[in-house]
Amino acid sequence: MEHEPVKGHLGLPDIRVLLKGGGEMASGVAWRLYQCGFRVCITETDHPIAVRRKVSFCEAVYDGHARVEGVDALLARDVAEALEVWEDRKIPVLVDPECEALSLLNPDVLVDAIIAKRNTGTSIVDAPLVIALGPGFEAGEDAHYVVETNRGHNLGKLLTSGCAEANTGIPGSMLGITTDRVLRAPGSGHFRNHFDIGDLVKKGDIIGRVGDIPVEGKIDGVLRGLIRPGIEVRKGLKIGDIDPRGVKEYCFTISEKARAIGGAVVEGILRRYGR
Repeated sequence: MEHEPVKGHLGLPDIRVLLKGGGEMASGVAWRLYQCGFRVCITETDHPIAVRRKVSFCEAVYDGHARVEGVDALLARDVAEALEVWEDRKIPVLVDPECEALSLLNPDVLVDAIIAKRNTGTSIVDAPLVIALGPGFEAGEDAHYVVETNRGHNLGKLLTSGCAEANTGIPGSMLGITTDRVLRAPGSGHFRNHFDIGDLVKKGDIIGRVGDIPVEGKIDGVLRGLIRPGIEVRKGLKIGDIDPRGVKEYCFTISEKARAIGGAVVEGILRRYGR
């Protein structure tokens, strides 16, 4: 579907961005791009698993609608409906795990925000500008730019060559707590919850169960994220997140990490199209 970008507000072209992934990091990127006036379309799997569901646009796959900090996303059945959602000034979400919309939407920018820690099929020739988040990509080879996603001094840095830092497998520190703040499936089976996102929990509380196996919290804090009840999980999968800072508001707002990454993607687009 060929198009000629027209000048939008601030003199920038009316830029189309196709964004792979609708989890927390991807949603932080989508939110920031939307606020800058870019047209954003999200592609997702048919059963996305988001821990920070309250700030993830992929929830539209289940509910038909998702809202993150005042921005609305709607589930679109096909590309034609996605275009209608754009005209309604909302973000369309397509169930499109193979990203078939790429050839139909002909985006100006493709952002791989799956955060799979590996390249699942993105190529630098997929769009005039390709930006990839995190490890598994090499700038200049797999994508034009790669964004550093590891917490630390370089978080949000836009790389024009080389790769992001390798995945350490250790969650970012909050008040000095790392692995103990993450809830992982103790076995395989269907998850059901005993607490909800935003609840204050204590060390030793049974947050939920996978099958008949209890999921026990290891720290005090607020339940910042938790996967949808009823989802089938495998042993070891991240299914929840306890924030030791205990601030309930953080459960329903975009994290500083997602905002930083979103800013890097905006920078990449402006480097290409804003001059």
